[in-house]
Amino acid sequence: MIFKSKFPRELLNEVRYRGYDLSKCTVYYINRGSHNDIGVVKGEQIIEIGKGFLILEGIPEEKYIPYHRIVRIEYEDVVIFEKPWDIIKILGGEINERIRNKK
Repeated sequence: MIFKSKFPRELLNEVRYRGYDLSKCTVYYINRGSHNDIGVVKGEQIIEIGKGFLILEGIPEEKYIPYHRIVRIEYEDVVIFEKPWDIIKILGGEINERIRNKK
C-alpha cells in the first residue's frame, strides 16, 4: 500500500477513493484537555472528510477536528502520515511519546 498524498485531508480521501477500508485508519490529533493532550479516533467514527474539518460521530453532537491538529495517521498500524518533528514540538512538545502512551 503506497499513498501519494502528503496532507491529512487528501490522504484520507485517497484511502477512501482508492478502495481501502477507512475503518482501518487511526487518527491522532491535538486535543487540549484530554489525557496527554492527544485524542485518538478510529476510522469508523469518521462521518465526513470535510473541506476544513474531519467530522466525527458523537453523542449527542458531531465533533469537528481541524486538519491542522492532526499529527499522525496510521493504516493497519503502519504510519502513513506524521507531522514533521519541528512542527510537533511547536504544537505540543513530546507528541510522539504521548501517542505511544495512548496505545
